Amino acid sequence: MNSITILRIYQRLCDDVGRLKFSLPAEFVYNPLAYAWDGFRQYAKFSEGQKRVVFVGINPGPWGMAQTGIPFGEVKAVREFLGIERIKIFQPEDTHVSYPVDGLECKRSEVSGKRLWGLFQEKFGSPENFFAENFVLNYCPLLFIGRSEKGSIHNITPDKLIPSERDELCELCDEALIEAVETLRPDFVVGVGTFAYQRAKSSLEYSLTYGHPDIIKILHPSPANPQANKDWAGKATSQLKSSGVWQ
Repeated sequence: MNSITILRIYQRLCDDVGRLKFSLPAEFVYNPLAYAWDGFRQYAKFSEGQKRVVFVGINPGPWGMAQTGIPFGEVKAVREFLGIERIKIFQPEDTHVSYPVDGLECKRSEVSGKRLWGLFQEKFGSPENFFAENFVLNYCPLLFIGRSEKGSIHNITPDKLIPSERDELCELCDEALIEAVETLRPDFVVGVGTFAYQRAKSSLEYSLTYGHPDIIKILHPSPANPQANKDWAGKATSQLKSSGVWQ
């Protein structure tokens, strides 16, 4: 069963990345696969069956997967679209006061997750229709919080880590992504954003035994990306249609 395999892959990844140490700019490191494993466990049920498309995000957002354990797991989307209404959440050992973990009680909305799951809901109507041929994963399971050069606290994507620590992390994440894609056997792997696309391309292109899925990129829905703030759904849909993922 796919769900058992996916859970095994990401439990091991959770343990492996949990042993890593990170330097500045990463001041706080959240591992939602550890403290919100119940959310990912419930989500993994949607991985059953061979998938035509696997979407791959970068890493958890502070108001999405960091709250629910689910990739792009914006609370309203998790409750109302995915139908997951209860998640057992533990508290991480060390959190920044501006980025608490409140689970499904979180009042903030993760814009990236709202946009991504909103697009899928609009096109497919129900989770059953979407997950019949699709699944969503994050490349890296860790959220990094750190201080910018101007002194503000914000989340940091893995590409901003110091190179040696980033490379050690990516080696583990590459291995997990390869195993997950081997399990789901998609025709398309869609990198949501440039970093996820590059990592998928690098890790998957010559590593799979079942064949060679097309690896494509769509615009990341983050509001930090200026291009995403005007009709992101239309732009992503156009990219998916032009690449043959959607008809």
